[in-house]
Amino acid sequence: MLRVASVGSGSKGNATVVASGETTLLIDCGFPAREMLSRLDHLGVDVSDIAAILVTHEHSDHVGGVAAIAKAAGAPIYATHGTLTSGRLDGARAVVEIESDSVFAIGDIEVSAITVPHDAKEPVQYVFKHAAQCVGVLTDLGMVSPHVLRAYDSCDLLLLEFNHDLSMLRRGPYPAALKRRVSGDFGHLNNDQALAMLEAMGESLPGTVIAGHISEQNNSVDVVASLLSPLIQRTEMTVIYATQSQGFDWVSSDPSDAVSKVA
Repeated sequence: MLRVASVGSGSKGNATVVASGETTLLIDCGFPAREMLSRLDHLGVDVSDIAAILVTHEHSDHVGGVAAIAKAAGAPIYATHGTLTSGRLDGARAVVEIESDSVFAIGDIEVSAITVPHDAKEPVQYVFKHAAQCVGVLTDLGMVSPHVLRAYDSCDLLLLEFNHDLSMLRRGPYPAALKRRVSGDFGHLNNDQALAMLEAMGESLPGTVIAGHISEQNNSVDVVASLLSPLIQRTEMTVIYATQSQGFDWVSSDPSDAVSKVA
């Protein structure tokens, strides 16, 4: 069984924890060290429990606190060559360079690094497997390519980006260039794109979906919940909504224990 929790999800900072009974992994850390330690404590995670930090890409809301937390944890940082040479992880001590679309093990967890379309140097997202259970983390991508859809089609639990409502983005206060970036093929998934991915999964639809990276300006939990309501009713899929301020509390990949409260 795998368990997943988040200390925060959104443009102001991201960090997700994936844990088996033996191994605890941190995916990204976009929060200052002191704040991150407090948020981890809220989840009952001691920084010394972290076996490794896996970085998705070099944007500040994902790497701002990585080097400091890696030092505090005494844990290596796993990232692609492009991410490691971006200049955003300078000062990191122990680093492990990984290949895009590679598969490797950390402790008793198998990790797949999945190439995604995003405006970063060599971005990846991750799929985790342990004891016949599969968890996917998929945010910060501008479109769902066939490659991405195949990579995530066996997940029991999926943290999926629902970044923006396209009409809210168009009407919102962002400058035109930023609107184009966010909505472009190398930006962020809008609600309709995320829903289309879930619909395309068919019988492979995860039992639990966590809607994440929800924009505080161009989206809302209520908007996402309304959009997902017909799918939930049709499939009995469990949906949890990650927030910027508190993320979400522990959720299990085991369908019999899949529901957890929002932190």
